Amino acid sequence: MSAHASPAEIRSRLNHPIIDADGHWIEYTPVFAERMRRVAGDKSADGFLAAQRRIPDALSLSIAERARRGIAMEGYWGRQSTNTRDRATAMLPRMLYDRLDELGIDFAVIYPTAGLGIHRIPDGETRRAVIRGFNIVTAEYFRDLADRMSPAAVIPMHTPDEAIAELDFVTRELGAKVCMCGSGIVRPLPNADPGRPTVAFDQFGIDSAYDYDAVWQRCRELKIAPTFHTGGRGFGLRNSPSNFTFNHIGHFAAAGHAVAKALFLGGVTRRFPDLRFAFLEGGVGWACQLFADLIEHWERRGAKGLAYMHPDKLDRSLLRRYVDQYGYRDIAAELDRRDGWPSREEDNLDGGVPVHDDYAACNITKKQDWIDLYATPYYFGCESDDRLNAVAFSKVNPFGARINALFSSDIGHFDVPDMLMPVPEAYELVEDGLLSEDDFRDFTFANAVRLWGTQNPRFFEGTRVAKEAAAVLAAPYSPLQAAAE
Repeated sequence: MSAHASPAEIRSRLNHPIIDADGHWIEYTPVFAERMRRVAGDKSADGFLAAQRRIPDALSLSIAERARRGIAMEGYWGRQSTNTRDRATAMLPRMLYDRLDELGIDFAVIYPTAGLGIHRIPDGETRRAVIRGFNIVTAEYFRDLADRMSPAAVIPMHTPDEAIAELDFVTRELGAKVCMCGSGIVRPLPNADPGRPTVAFDQFGIDSAYDYDAVWQRCRELKIAPTFHTGGRGFGLRNSPSNFTFNHIGHFAAAGHAVAKALFLGGVTRRFPDLRFAFLEGGVGWACQLFADLIEHWERRGAKGLAYMHPDKLDRSLLRRYVDQYGYRDIAAELDRRDGWPSREEDNLDGGVPVHDDYAACNITKKQDWIDLYATPYYFGCESDDRLNAVAFSKVNPFGARINALFSSDIGHFDVPDMLMPVPEAYELVEDGLLSEDDFRDFTFANAVRLWGTQNPRFFEGTRVAKEAAAVLAAPYSPLQAAAE
């Protein structure tokens, strides 16, 4: 934490508000479940309580039993105890509301804790009942606090119809302005080969059994920016039965990386250029690397790069002369048996793809396409103590583009032992000369306005930051133009 000033002191000398793009609250499960029972019935409440057993059930097992069953170590002692005031603040939305000035925050988008994983409840009827009840009760808790806080509603994504039904309900009936879409939807693979994975993780953009364009279209119509706060802890390479930190580091980034990559390569940002997407709590370092990786791979795996590698372009006679020149008689004999082809059958396999272009859905023809399809529509939630937040504003990014980093406090979770830490920690990048004051304004304010306000120009009406947000939305902006300036 900055040794120079408190959050309120830092905020007082800024000429712009601070928006927290990803705070959390801690739902008090026994009471929350009974409120769900009252508004949505027993299936909703009981399904919610069952879903909350996942972590305590895992922690009740021995390391050996978790290893035997392939169950990941979960986090223990993850709620504030020494700092009882912050524990209460995380549990009580009205208390958080009262403390926002002390924390240096003008407006906060609040994501769930108990609700982070309910989109993965496998039984469809239970999942829909739990999410419906969860969203209703969440809206009740925050209804009178809308001038300074907006809670995220949970959107199940198992099918487009399920997602659209909940999007319609939470926006039209509950007035939700922020929606947290599930990703990495588990799809069983009943015919998987022995020794191969038995499930796949649907990321919507490519290889899905469903066409999710209807969901993106409804988001467009409802003026909702799809945001993803999905984890990858406990899957694949993050499945230690003994060490939570091994499982935790990078799991939000890995989940965000998968869905961001799938949406891009699937052409979603090409077909829906006006939509904005956010990937939360994974930081922005992976996003900068993905931007560069996509460009590098396009040079090799786009239409032009693949055409250069077409097997028919091999000069077999020239290859044979090189083999003779360097005296590899056994290779020469084998080439002769193959009519000069090193591996004619294998080289001509293309996996049955309809087009020899991994980027066909993107239709990339010029530099501006990369800005329009990635740097403009994508936003990335960054915890305040992550030094790599500065990379988002660095000229090291391709074309010198700025990547849309969002200040995300993560208050309410173990990552933040004191709620007074996030704003000063974020400001340390300015004090250390890694961000300018203008960069800090984008990081802590303007980027959040562009994410939600571009999608819904009325998002900030009636809030503490309405006037300043309107000025941001009225000003032209391009990540490429900003970099040039």
